[in-house]
Amino acid sequence: MSFAAIHRVTVVAMFVFAIVTVVVVSVIAAPYGRHARRGWGPSVPSRVGWVVMESPAVFAFALIFFLGPHRAEIVPLLFFAVWQFHYVQRALVYPFTLPRESKPMPVLVMASGFAFNVLNSVVNAGWIGTVGEYPVAWAHDPRFVAGLAVFAGGHAMNRQADRVLRSLRAPGETGYKVPRGGIYRWVSCPNYLGEIIEWIGWAIATWSLAGLAFAVYTVANLGPRAVAHHRWYRRQFPDYPPERKALIPFLL
Repeated sequence: MSFAAIHRVTVVAMFVFAIVTVVVVSVIAAPYGRHARRGWGPSVPSRVGWVVMESPAVFAFALIFFLGPHRAEIVPLLFFAVWQFHYVQRALVYPFTLPRESKPMPVLVMASGFAFNVLNSVVNAGWIGTVGEYPVAWAHDPRFVAGLAVFAGGHAMNRQADRVLRSLRAPGETGYKVPRGGIYRWVSCPNYLGEIIEWIGWAIATWSLAGLAFAVYTVANLGPRAVAHHRWYRRQFPDYPPERKALIPFLL
């Protein structure tokens, strides 16, 4: 079987995985972070879990990309840089901004995230490095330019929201507080909204089923979790801002 045929199967698998994920996480909030609870087997420190879970999106992605025939072409290299811009921060920087007191992550969650990121690396690195075709002219295409602009806006929103969350706790402090400022004025989870916008931008810029599959999965995974966060905030804080939505300002 050719790599192109294998790649088509993995893209289909990603769409199927998105359907399964939205059903499961709409019923059962993934047991990490504020939704951590007993009964999910052994756990690892949160920082370790995040690094292990996200690392394939850095290292497996790089390996698959640089094994591809388009590894030295301008536009694929730009896509590679954009991807790594997000995931180096997510896998190798973000975990070490988490408080040491963060709740442990179940090994099951870590392993499932690791497996997903391997699959996603095959889908997206395989596309930009091997299967897709991007001539130099694509760098001037409106889809590429608009997609990168959307990606950059989503990334800025995601990082700003993370900074607000980090500022809520003094060193050594535990517990949760109501985040305020920025997009938190309108939604409970602007960090998730920002990440969704990022990968919609990626899908537009790559103009591919591979990119679309990842964007759809991101919505399927983070949408229900944002709703679960929003309900948790309302239960924990009686004075929680009533006008604030879960994920999409004024709508959801």
